Amino acid sequence: MTTDSENPAVEQVGDDLVDEVVERLMDRADASGAALLGEGGLLTQITRAVLERALEAEMTEHLGYEKHDVAGRGSGNSRNGTSPKTVLTDVGAVTVAVPRDRNGEFEPLLVPKNARRLAGFNERILSLYARGMSVRDIRSHLAAIYGVEVSPDLISKVTDAVTDELTAWQNRPLDPVWPIIYIDALWVKIRSGAVSSKPVYLAVGVDMDGRKDVLGLWVGSEGEGATTWMAVLSELRNRGVEDVCIVACDGLKGLPDAVTATLPRATVQTCVIHLIRASLRLASKRDHPKLVPALKAIYTAATEQAAEQALEEFAASDLGTRYPAIVQTWQRAWPEFTPYLAFPPAIRKVVYSTNMVESINSRLRKATRNRGHFPSEQAALKVLYLAVRELIAPRARDVNRVAAHWKEALNQFSLFFEDRLSI
Repeated sequence: MTTDSENPAVEQVGDDLVDEVVERLMDRADASGAALLGEGGLLTQITRAVLERALEAEMTEHLGYEKHDVAGRGSGNSRNGTSPKTVLTDVGAVTVAVPRDRNGEFEPLLVPKNARRLAGFNERILSLYARGMSVRDIRSHLAAIYGVEVSPDLISKVTDAVTDELTAWQNRPLDPVWPIIYIDALWVKIRSGAVSSKPVYLAVGVDMDGRKDVLGLWVGSEGEGATTWMAVLSELRNRGVEDVCIVACDGLKGLPDAVTATLPRATVQTCVIHLIRASLRLASKRDHPKLVPALKAIYTAATEQAAEQALEEFAASDLGTRYPAIVQTWQRAWPEFTPYLAFPPAIRKVVYSTNMVESINSRLRKATRNRGHFPSEQAALKVLYLAVRELIAPRARDVNRVAAHWKEALNQFSLFFEDRLSI
């Protein structure tokens, strides 16, 4: 069956109708000098009219007859005027006339009894919270834009309501097979007695269709190693992950051993970009033009033997002699770097760096940067989850889009890893 949302012709008619209505409203606003926003503004009046029309329709459904219809005579119940009620909406505070019935049995669904804000207003608060705004910032924003005074308790209740959603998301079932899982960490300040920086580990999987999905968030402590990673990876196993072809990371301590113990068939691959950045940080900028091609000879080598030779030549060169720490950086990472050299070109393109997860990380950092510090680990996870929820929404195509060159890579994955991928 084709729904209206799947029918381009229906969508086009809807767009035309909306445009026509908007044009009429704007013409009326221009003619009368009415404002669009604020109390008495055009959007407020429209919202009030739509809500009241919908409430009247609910009352008609409840009573079983239209307003002023003679069918209501002797029905045992009838309309009994209205009561004013102010609700918070996306356009601000709107006072609507809520219809009543004589028996007091009417329970409106659109504006429930005792409710003072519509669902869309809650989402607006959550959206601001997800962007890293504090409770004080949100209150100021709502007051400035919508002329609405919102209490700190209300904002706390709205954001606390997402805790159950966070728990369900963190425990949702996962696909059994993943071609790649990227693991990274970002640091946030959390008050636990004193304010300290703690890592929040992030796992991003690329599924069989080449789309990214944030698999989970975990708060750790500085200095943690294999034990922490064993717990994280065991959780992923318990949620349904049976096999991962490649686990790409930024040299996180203890992760390779944990992957070997938990996902024995997975290949641990260190991020090549991470090695290059670490190398450039150790060298003077004036030497970067010479250093970049020297390092490129290592990570673009056709075989491991050729890469070893390129590293030896770099170590013996003037640059290698001047910066022995760069040579040691590559030597320490060698066991987790060399799997990359065995991959076909299309797979190399996909696992070359953890930029796919770093693009998500950069947005999560924006959500935490303005907060200074969080009062608890749960508060930090709540903000990060809300940011993730916006990133993985259908409209966030730039974040969860299909990985570049994915079809070519998937074909080579299926050959390189043989029967491990069910295509």
